[in-house]
Amino acid sequence: MKILTVVGARPQFIKAAAVSNVIRKQHEEILIHTGQHYDENMSKVFFDELKIPKPDYNLEVGSGNHGHQTGTMLIKLEEIYLKEKPDLVLVYGDTNSTLAGALCASKLLIPVAHVEAGLRSFNMTMPEEQNRILTDHISKFLFVPTTSAIENLKNEGITKGVHNVGDVMFDAVLHFKGLAEDKSNIINELKVNKNEYILTTIHRAENTNDINRLKNIIEALNESGKTVILPMHPRTKKYISDYGLKFNENVKVIEPVGYLEMINLEMNSQKIVTDSGGVQKEAFFLKKPCVTMRDETEWVETVQNGWNKVVGTDKNKILDSIVNFEPKEQQKDIFGDGKAGHKILEIIGK
Repeated sequence: MKILTVVGARPQFIKAAAVSNVIRKQHEEILIHTGQHYDENMSKVFFDELKIPKPDYNLEVGSGNHGHQTGTMLIKLEEIYLKEKPDLVLVYGDTNSTLAGALCASKLLIPVAHVEAGLRSFNMTMPEEQNRILTDHISKFLFVPTTSAIENLKNEGITKGVHNVGDVMFDAVLHFKGLAEDKSNIINELKVNKNEYILTTIHRAENTNDINRLKNIIEALNESGKTVILPMHPRTKKYISDYGLKFNENVKVIEPVGYLEMINLEMNSQKIVTDSGGVQKEAFFLKKPCVTMRDETEWVETVQNGWNKVVGTDKNKILDSIVNFEPKEQQKDIFGDGKAGHKILEIIGK
């Protein structure tokens, strides 16, 4: 079988690391990088350190408005699909790359497999929510990571082709955790002590593009009295500069880091404060309390289990949670057994 995989953003590189090497043991895979994330630290470093096969095609789409970016991907993907004639197109998550990869395949009557299907924030103002809903409704194989994702699809009338395989990012964390400990020296380089700092990421447009939301986040971090490590996303850096916002000395701003360094930072943190869906999950996998700076989360199980607190961008709620939030329950088995990649291979190979 010839499988064509479309990736374009950091979380998708990590998911592909857990699946591509499994697929290639039995099938031919063509890997397309759309270039949605094109910064060296947001893209190439992940392929290098995770030993993801080198992309067969790089569309080099880059940044841009949603319509322009998605439309450019569609045009370029169609040429490749017609040339390669894949038996199946595999897409991950909820980015514009996901939607373009799935929509192009659907138009050409090529079956689509969606990894991380069924997630819902129930906030249709989010581009990610639009992307994931549209992708789910044109997919033949829907590989869901949790039981709530099955219910979400059922409520939309989707019951065929739904498979709960667990979370491929759990596969990746289990596989790379030891390597992250051995290969990354970032804790010593930053001169911070284990379990004595807060790890923070900020990148969602709903937070970066709104001066009031971003100002609240930065003020909460500044006033927390905690040592904060913040790998700075390029978009966040731009808006902080545009708005004239400043960090106090307790916030250590660093360049974006590779996956192994990020896992190391997560493993050794006291707590994680983020607006990233992927980092919320990694916090749970690594048994770290998580404070989510969004108005909702797709990962409702982490909240229900008491390990994730959704606080929006209310300064006082962020500040209180940084200082006081601690899980009160034992973690439940939410995300499978770490063998999602093998289960996906078994299902698509039938």
